[in-house]
Amino acid sequence: MTKNKRNAENITLDTEPAVTVAATPENKTKAVLEEIQNYNGVVGFILRNSNSAAIDLKDPAKIIDYALLSSSAIDVGKEFSELFDLGDPINIVVEGKNVKILSLQIDEDRISIFMENGADIEKILKRLHGP
Repeated sequence: MTKNKRNAENITLDTEPAVTVAATPENKTKAVLEEIQNYNGVVGFILRNSNSAAIDLKDPAKIIDYALLSSSAIDVGKEFSELFDLGDPINIVVEGKNVKILSLQIDEDRISIFMENGADIEKILKRLHGP
């Protein structure tokens, strides 16, 4: 599978199963996410920081939809936490009829993982926070 580097302002869709946008190769979180991508029920992920973004989805036609959902989930989770004085959110889970999204921040990395409802979210969280 070939991954293409693209400027975040000029994202174009390919027929390839994955699209990568200016990924940082030294990022350990990205390597863990690529491992998680192979877990049963995981559809893909978006990893963003102040310098770059990496998007790896099985359905590249939905990149914009997933990016908007990712950004909105993180922002709304933070707003609710502030509104109800809950402190900083550790992770945010939005669950729909068929799919769910796990969004969290690790250091400077904002992460969203998209998965089918049957996917093991605890296994994913343990891997993200583990060794």
